[in-house]
Amino acid sequence: MQKIAIVGPGAVGGTVAAWLAQNPDFDVTVCARTAFDELKVETPDGDIAASPTVLTDPAAATAVDWVLVCTKAYDTAGALTWLKGLVGPKTRIAVLQNGVEHVERFAPHLPGAVIVPAVVDIPAERAAPGRIRQRRMGTILVPSGDAGEAFVGLFAHTPIAVSTTDDFKTAAWRKLALNCAGAVNALTLKPSGVAHREPIAEIMKALVAECVSVGRAEGADLPDDLGQSVVDGYRSGPADGVNSLHADRAAGRPMELDARNGVIVRRGAQHGIATPMNAMIVALIEAAAAQGDGRP
Repeated sequence: MQKIAIVGPGAVGGTVAAWLAQNPDFDVTVCARTAFDELKVETPDGDIAASPTVLTDPAAATAVDWVLVCTKAYDTAGALTWLKGLVGPKTRIAVLQNGVEHVERFAPHLPGAVIVPAVVDIPAERAAPGRIRQRRMGTILVPSGDAGEAFVGLFAHTPIAVSTTDDFKTAAWRKLALNCAGAVNALTLKPSGVAHREPIAEIMKALVAECVSVGRAEGADLPDDLGQSVVDGYRSGPADGVNSLHADRAAGRPMELDARNGVIVRRGAQHGIATPMNAMIVALIEAAAAQGDGRP
C-alpha cells in the first residue's frame, strides 16, 4: 500500500487526488484548510468520487511515500508546514505548481530530499471544497530519471497523460509562455475568448516574446513562433475558459502573478534582457487589484 499525500486540494490538487484514490492500492490523504466529506470531480468521461482521508491540522501529518504539492506558488510557506510531518527518509516530493522555480522554492528547506518538479496542464475549476469540474484529462510532465518514472507509475490507472522528458527546462518555460499570456485575462476579467480580438492577441504575443528571450537565456529551447501558437491555443479552446489567475483576481484572492509574469521580469533583469510588457502587466494587475485609493 503506497501512501500519498496531496497538499492543496484546489482545482488541480483535488482532481489529482480523486484520480489517484481510484487505485485501491493507494492510501490517499488530502491536506486542506477546510474539511470536506467527499471529492467529486466532473470529468470529460463522467463523474468520479473519492473519500480520501482529509487532514486540516499539520500536526496530525505522518510520513508518506509521496507528497504532491499542489498549492499556489505563493503559498509555499503554507505547504512547508505540512511537509514537516509528511516527509520521512524515503519520501519523494512532487511539486505541481506554476512557474519555473519549483525546486528553488523547496530545496533550501528540504536538504537532501528528492524533489520532482512537474509541469501540469489539467484545465479544471473548483466550485467548492471537494467539488471540481475537470474540463480536459490533461497532461503532467516530469524530468527523466528514477523518481520521474516512479511518479509516472502513480498515474498508470488514470486517463491523465503523465510522462517524462529529457528537457524539463524547455517544457517549464513553454508552459510559462502560456501562463504569462493569460495575465491579459486577469487584467480584463474576460475569459479565453478575448484572444479573438486582434489587439489582445498582439499583446499576448508580446508577453510571450519576452518570455522566449528570457527562457532562451536560461537554456530553454523555444521557437520563434511560440507566441502565435499560444494565441492559437486560446482561440481554439473553449471561449468561456477561465485561467487560475483570472479566477483568483475575480474572487479577490491572492494571485500567482510573480510566478507567471514577475519571474520573467526578475530573470530578465539578471540576464540584462528588457521585459517592459510583463513589467507593465504586473504593475497594472497589482494596481487594479489593490484596495483603497490606489496608493501602495
